[in-house]
Amino acid sequence: MLFLFALLIVVAVFSTKLSSRAGIPVLIVFIGLGILVGSDVLDIIYFDDANLTKQIADFLLIFILFTGGFQTKKAVLKSVAAPALGLATVGVLLTALGLGVLIHFVTGLPLTNSLMISSIISSTDAAAVMMVTRDTPVRERVASTLNVESAANDPMAILLTLGFVQIVSGKSASVPSFIFSLLWQFAGGVLVGFILAKVARYLFDHLESENRGYYYVLIIGVILLAYGFADMIKANGTLAVFFMGYWLGNSEFVCKRGVSNFLEGISTFGNVALFLLLGLLAFPHKFVAIWQEGLLIAALMIFVVRPVVVWICTLPFKYSAREKLFISWGGIKGAVPIVLATYPAAYGIAGSDRIFNIIFFTVLLSCVLQGSTMGLLAKWLKITVPLRPHSPYSVELHTVRKSDLDMFEIQVEKGSAAEGLRIRDLPLPRDALISSIVRDERIIPPRGTTSILADDILFVLAPTRNIDKISYIINQPRPQLDEKARLENEIESRR
Repeated sequence: MLFLFALLIVVAVFSTKLSSRAGIPVLIVFIGLGILVGSDVLDIIYFDDANLTKQIADFLLIFILFTGGFQTKKAVLKSVAAPALGLATVGVLLTALGLGVLIHFVTGLPLTNSLMISSIISSTDAAAVMMVTRDTPVRERVASTLNVESAANDPMAILLTLGFVQIVSGKSASVPSFIFSLLWQFAGGVLVGFILAKVARYLFDHLESENRGYYYVLIIGVILLAYGFADMIKANGTLAVFFMGYWLGNSEFVCKRGVSNFLEGISTFGNVALFLLLGLLAFPHKFVAIWQEGLLIAALMIFVVRPVVVWICTLPFKYSAREKLFISWGGIKGAVPIVLATYPAAYGIAGSDRIFNIIFFTVLLSCVLQGSTMGLLAKWLKITVPLRPHSPYSVELHTVRKSDLDMFEIQVEKGSAAEGLRIRDLPLPRDALISSIVRDERIIPPRGTTSILADDILFVLAPTRNIDKISYIINQPRPQLDEKARLENEIESRR
C-alpha cells in the first residue's frame, strides 16, 4: 500500500505539468488519479475507511490552513479586509442558511439535514482559487478578495458543520450553549493564535542553532502546539493555526525565508496527499443514484446562492458589476467540503454514505465548471492584468542570529525610473546591495555598469525597514521631461 501510494504521489506531481497546459484544476487531476487507481476503475488500491480519512485530513488541514494564514500579507489583508473577511464569515453563514433552506424545499429533506449539507459545502477552496488567480492574473483587488476569502473561510464552515452534525446526530447541547460555544471557539481560536505567534517568534529568535533543520522541526512543533492547546480549551484549532500563521507570517524572525519555503512544501504535499486520498475514497458507480440531487444542489449553489451572497456582502464596497460577477464565479469548492463530508459517517448519522456521494459529486461539478472557466471569464470581463514574470531562482539569507537584514525580490516595472539606468547610478541607500539579477529566466551577477531593464527581477539585500523605500526608488514613475527637453524633442521629431 505504501509503495503504491508513494508512486501515486510521484505521478500526481508530474501530472501538474499536463494540468497547467490544459487549464485543468490540479484538484481534478489529483482526485481523478485517486479514482482511477481506486476500487471502481483499475482496482489497484481498495480504500473505504471514512474515519481514517477524516483523521488524516484533519491533520493535513492543520498545515494547509496555517500556510494559508502565513502567506496572507498584512497589506493585502488590509486593502480587502472588510469585504474578504465578510465573505469568509457572514458570507459562509448566509450561504449555509440560504442553500440549506432551498435544499429543504426542493428535495424535501429535513431542515437540519439540509442545513448540515449546505454547511459542509459553504466554503471555497484556497488551492483551486489561488491557482486560477496566479495563472490568469486579474485586478489585484479582485484577486486579493478571492484569495483572502478562500484562505479564511474554512474555519467558519467547519464550525457550522460541527454544529449541525451534532444537532442531527442528537449529540448537541442547548441553543444558548451552542451559541456560546460558537462565540468562544471564534474568540478563543483567534486569541490562541495571537499568543502562540508571539511565543513562536520568541522561540525562533532564541534557538540560535547552526542546523537549519531544527528551525523546520520547531515550526511543526509550534503549529501542532497551537492546534492542540486550542482544542484542549475547547476553542477552534483551525482558527488558531490560521491566525497564528497570519501574525507570524507578517513578523520578522530568524530563518523566516527558509521556514516559508519549508511550509510551502508541507502544504503542497498535504494538498496532493489529501486529494489523492479523497479520490481513493470515492466510488463513482454510486453517483448514478445521486446525480440528480448533486446537479440540483450545484446549480442552486453556483447560480443562485453564491451570486446573491456576494452581492449582499460587497454592497457597501466599490466593486463593479463585472468584478462582482467574477467573484461570484470564483466560489470554487474543493478539499475541505469533501473532508467535512466524512463527518456524518464519523458521527454515525444515517445515510452518511449518500450524503458523502452527493457532496463529492457537487464539488466535482464546481471544480470542473468554475475552475476550468474562471480564466476565460476574466478575459471576457476584461479584468485581467499582464502576467508578471516569475523567477525560476530563489536567493535567501540564512542566519542563526536575529538581524534586520533580509533578501528581497523586486521586479522592475516598465516605464519606471530605474529602467535603462546603470546600477551605479541608482540612488539606493548605502546599506542596500543588489546581489543578483534574473533576466530572461537566467540569473546574472550584477556589476556597477550593468544596466537595469524592464521585467528584470532584482534580489536586493537590505534592512527590512528600507524595503518600501527601495521599491519606490526602483519603480517610481519616470520623471516627466522638462519644458526645454520637450521642445528639443519636438523640434528633432519634426526634422
